[in-house]
Amino acid sequence: MLESYVTPLLMSYVDRYIKNLKPSDLQLSLWGGDVVLSKLELKLDVLEQELKLPFTFLSGHIHELRIHVPWTKLGSEPVVITINTMECILKLKDGAQDDHESCGSSSTSRSATESVKSLAKPRRIHQAAPSDPDLPPGYVQSLIRRVVNNVNIVVNNLILKYVEDDIVLSVNITSAECYTVDEFWDRAFMDISAPDLVLRKVINFSDCTVCLDKRNASGKIEFYQDPLLYKCSFRTRLHFTYDNINSKIPSVIKIQTLVESLKLSITDQQLPMFIRIMELGIALYYGEIGTQKEGETEEMCSHSRETVVNITGVESEADVQSLHTGQYQNPELYLQQGNEEDNQSWVSWAWSFVPAIVSTGEDDQEEGLYYPQTEEDGQTRSPRHHTPKDPIVSIGFYCTKASVTFKLTEMQAESSYYSPQKVKSREVLCLEQEGITIEVLMMGEPFFDCQIGFVGCRALCLKGIMGVKDFEENMNRCEEDAIFFTCGENLSSKGMTYLTNSLFDYRSPENNGVRAEFILDANHHKETYTEIAGMQRFGAFYMDYLYTMENNSGKDTGGQQEFSVMNKEDDPTGVQETSVKRLVVGPLDIRLHSSAVHRILKMVACGLDHEYEPYSSPKPDTIDDDRVLPSPEEVVALEEFIPTRLTCVTVIKIAITIPMAEFNLLDSLLPVILGQKTFTTPMNVPVFQQVRPLPAIRFQVDKVNLEHSVPMYAPELVSTVSSLSQPSDNLLHHCYAHCYLKVFGFQAGLTCLGSDGSFLPLFPIVPSFSTALYAKLLRHPVYWTKRPFVPITECIFELPNFTIQATRAQTLLLQAICQSWTHNMGNGASPGVNEALLSEVYKASGVKSQNPPPTLEGSIQNVELKYCSKSLVKCASGTVGSIKLCAKAPGTNEGVKEKLVPLIQGPSDTKELHLSKWLNESRKPESLLAPDLLAFSVQVPQQMEDCRNSVWTWTVINEQLGAVLL
Repeated sequence: MLESYVTPLLMSYVDRYIKNLKPSDLQLSLWGGDVVLSKLELKLDVLEQELKLPFTFLSGHIHELRIHVPWTKLGSEPVVITINTMECILKLKDGAQDDHESCGSSSTSRSATESVKSLAKPRRIHQAAPSDPDLPPGYVQSLIRRVVNNVNIVVNNLILKYVEDDIVLSVNITSAECYTVDEFWDRAFMDISAPDLVLRKVINFSDCTVCLDKRNASGKIEFYQDPLLYKCSFRTRLHFTYDNINSKIPSVIKIQTLVESLKLSITDQQLPMFIRIMELGIALYYGEIGTQKEGETEEMCSHSRETVVNITGVESEADVQSLHTGQYQNPELYLQQGNEEDNQSWVSWAWSFVPAIVSTGEDDQEEGLYYPQTEEDGQTRSPRHHTPKDPIVSIGFYCTKASVTFKLTEMQAESSYYSPQKVKSREVLCLEQEGITIEVLMMGEPFFDCQIGFVGCRALCLKGIMGVKDFEENMNRCEEDAIFFTCGENLSSKGMTYLTNSLFDYRSPENNGVRAEFILDANHHKETYTEIAGMQRFGAFYMDYLYTMENNSGKDTGGQQEFSVMNKEDDPTGVQETSVKRLVVGPLDIRLHSSAVHRILKMVACGLDHEYEPYSSPKPDTIDDDRVLPSPEEVVALEEFIPTRLTCVTVIKIAITIPMAEFNLLDSLLPVILGQKTFTTPMNVPVFQQVRPLPAIRFQVDKVNLEHSVPMYAPELVSTVSSLSQPSDNLLHHCYAHCYLKVFGFQAGLTCLGSDGSFLPLFPIVPSFSTALYAKLLRHPVYWTKRPFVPITECIFELPNFTIQATRAQTLLLQAICQSWTHNMGNGASPGVNEALLSEVYKASGVKSQNPPPTLEGSIQNVELKYCSKSLVKCASGTVGSIKLCAKAPGTNEGVKEKLVPLIQGPSDTKELHLSKWLNESRKPESLLAPDLLAFSVQVPQQMEDCRNSVWTWTVINEQLGAVLL
């Protein structure tokens, strides 16, 4: 009888998560083919134990549960499980709850007993089922596998709520359906078969709505905000690859989601709450909150987890009783298992959702979570823990087009006195992106990689801001005027490269019957996924975060399987961890006009308008006087390898344009950002008038490179190295956080925005130059108080060449542009600029002036500045190779040559100063090895009482220094 095998399997899932179910009634209903259960309460403790989230469930219930089992067509039609209206409310665990919930349950005291009873009952039914000679065991296993692989799950009206302080985050999904598909991703009844050994599933989500509201002290929401996300539909494809037909866990798992259109909306009142949710995710990722406590609580939790894990292999109530009687005979075994589950962290938590639907009730029994105790040489061996091979997990999120719209809200009263107030929102800013990709590839603990990229991005202004109607519909302004940020390309020119090798790419190996290959070697990964390759695929932004953990102990670990279960606490010297984060930003064009600046600062002010306490505060460094000195072997291991976190940022082709302010209301925004006062609407709001031509300052940079490295385990490293009597330079080097900044091709000049919306060519004020900055900061300096000669901070700045040049008209125009931002006319209106000054600065192209104005030019070369800070003294030194300040009179069409009048120049040979030709010659150093013009050194003691011992040293290297002032 098939019912004897399939019914216990279905009942085990239902009874595991739902309270107060009678197995006898449920069994009879299932035998009839359909079962309908209403008003069900979920077992919150079981959910918390399995999810292992730092949240606790306040409530959880299901309005209606339907199960349809086609007994006559069980081998060709799927079992359908339908859930109508499921609602769960969660909150973050607080300190009071952690004492009882650190093992992942809000009611641990009842979790073990209920789990034992609920999970043991289906096993008894299975054992009591009569054996049918017409159904051989192989057929039963095959049939159960087909049934489980083709279960259809339909959820209608799923409601999830998260509450914290005054925040209420709710997610409502109208419909979600999971079903099995064929190789063309069409609905089908499939099974795992050779040679493909592949199982495909699809999950369709319809009308997903996300709301973020604020509640009052009584817990009620007075005013409902606009939804963050309104009726968004997306689909998810799941692809499981198995090593053989009897595998219980897939060897490769790919879960990827595609969203065609994602439209987010954030109001000024939602922005602080949204930032709070983002900070929560970051705090959870870095383990700043939600960590489990040690001691007795952790030991109790490990026992509870063991009870839940091992009970699935119990065959009878006698076995359950024997498990309880022998549960505490070997507490180290259970504690070890509990710690292993904790160390697996969120990676295992993410994986725990995937194979649950693939495994059956016999999984744990057949594979065996533990091997039975054996006796060898007269001694009893403890059970040996069997860990399955880590699967390769690939998770992807893809979005074709996404937009984030920022809105400002205002209260609007109804005509009636007793009518409630309503919130009216007004769009002010929109950020649009195309071709978004988020891909995660991991294999247990040794390998984790995350890649994020998007093809194009732009930001534009909408409607008005702070009473200024600059982009209202009646202004008839073009879209180019509203755009103030562009990056990358668009999908029409780039193509669908963001979907490369995904399950939504018809060219991917999985869609062509080929098993995909994954790069799990760090060196091969860096050679394949370079910055150039990332920008070729995306174009606007590319990030690659790679974390690896390699075994370098020199022992044969037997492959990845044994290494994955190795604990780095057992042999820290044999494990090498690396963390590399690379970010590349494509061509940027930023236009900071008045409309953009006021909108950005307004959103910043709104984001700071909250009273939320931080999730975690930095703890002061404390020195353990009883710390143990490292052994010579540990010092040698540190000399060979020290784990670090490296971050590399590259920005290519930056153009920042700052036009003259068309209106200025910054005096009401900046005090709010600085925390000096609350925001108030300006009394005098100017009437917006478009200014054309509009002068502007433009900065252009060819390339910016930033590298930042920091020790991965700074407290432990600094504590160890500082305890050594004579640490090596290599160890001291890794006790610092290092930062390298290189800027190539920086230049600045004047331009002008014409009436046609285009900018004039750049009139250079600062010609192209390059510079570099290096800085290092000592981590945890409290450990080095007894060593005053160890530097705390060091900085080195190098500037090979810097030149600035401008005419009188250009200088006046620069001053006018700066004053338009720094000075307010009283009503916020722009002071304007003289048209004659504009015509003098921006002459028509191809037209040469009869009397070109003179240019004042200043340059400095070979500048090197150094700064060092120690616990006893601060010192600075530097050298200047040469300086020059001169006036240039351009030549004319009548053959008059350019004249150069030096005002200050050095170093210079003044032997022929008395000759008239000396002033008309351009003098340069004889060679690059010429002595520097100036060298200085300053030392200031940290203690004020020792200021009399400060040393000021100024040294003039060149004896023939000449300075001419005219």
